[in-house]
Amino acid sequence: MSTPTRAMRSESGHDLTPPDASERERLAARLTPEERRIMIDHGTEVPFCGGLLDEHGEGVFACRLCDLPLFRSHAKFESGTGWPSFATPFDPAHVREIRDLSHGMVRTEIRCARCDAHLGHIFPDGPPPTGLRYCMNGASLRFIPAGSDD
Repeated sequence: MSTPTRAMRSESGHDLTPPDASERERLAARLTPEERRIMIDHGTEVPFCGGLLDEHGEGVFACRLCDLPLFRSHAKFESGTGWPSFATPFDPAHVREIRDLSHGMVRTEIRCARCDAHLGHIFPDGPPPTGLRYCMNGASLRFIPAGSDD
């Protein structure tokens, strides 16, 4: 008999328990081929083409795969890079940092802490006070307007 998985919670109260392989595949089945290429296969969307680049409403940007809140809209800023950029995460426990040595560079990849989906990268050229730029693929995010039932 297997022991049930104990729920892991972030400081903000969200469940961080990873989905099992079959649940992750079920969630991934609803992704478009482009979203799957980016989130599952660690791709990057073309700059200035993501649907959320010009989203300036009040709300939360969540993981498109598992709906974990990742960034609040007030943390979003215009970086001029062509990708949605944020200064701080919704909760630091909601994003996971991975050293990325691909493409002849040393970068820090950002993944969803719950489902391990590829989100983008973090760079040390953001605005004060953090000086960080969470450069995210818009295809990895879903915008949830403030006050919605989502």
